[in-house]
Amino acid sequence: MAKLKLNLTYEKPGLLNVPITRNIRRCIEATLDAEGVTALCEINILVTDDCGIHGINKAARNIDRSTDVLSFPMFNLEPGKAPEDWTPYMDPGTHAVPLGDMVISLERAKAQAKEFGHSVKREVGYLTIHSMLHLLGYDHLDEGPMKKQMRSREEAIASTIEGMTRE
Repeated sequence: MAKLKLNLTYEKPGLLNVPITRNIRRCIEATLDAEGVTALCEINILVTDDCGIHGINKAARNIDRSTDVLSFPMFNLEPGKAPEDWTPYMDPGTHAVPLGDMVISLERAKAQAKEFGHSVKREVGYLTIHSMLHLLGYDHLDEGPMKKQMRSREEAIASTIEGMTRE
C-alpha cells in the first residue's frame, strides 16, 4: 500500500467538508494501490468553487471558463506502468514523490452529482480518481483508445471503493 502525504486546502471556509476529505484520501489511496505505486507520494489539492477554478484554468491553460477538476502532473509518466524505482522522482528533502497538484470545484461537483443522479461524495471521488490518473500519466486527448483506457481504469478503481458504485 502506498503511503500518502496529502496537502488539502479548502479555498473558502464554507467549502470544508470532512466526509468529502476522507473520501478524497480513500480515492487517492485506492488509485495508487490499483496502479501499483508503492512509494511515499505527495499530492497537493485545492478544493474551490467555480470562480476559483475558472481563474486557475484561465491563468494556467488560457481557457476562460470553469471546469470540474484540473490536474497538474509533476512528471511525464507512462500510463499503467508505475516505475519500479521511484528514487529518481523523489524529493531529496522529504523522500516523497511529488506527483503534482489537483484543483476540484466543489460547486461544479455538486451540480454534476445532481445532473447525473448520484451523491456528491461519488462525484468528488470520481473527479479525484480521474485527476490521480492524470498525475500518473493517463490522458484523454482523443475520443478513442486513450479515453477508453482512462475511463476503464476510472470505473475499475471506483468499483473497489465502498460508496463509489453508481448511487
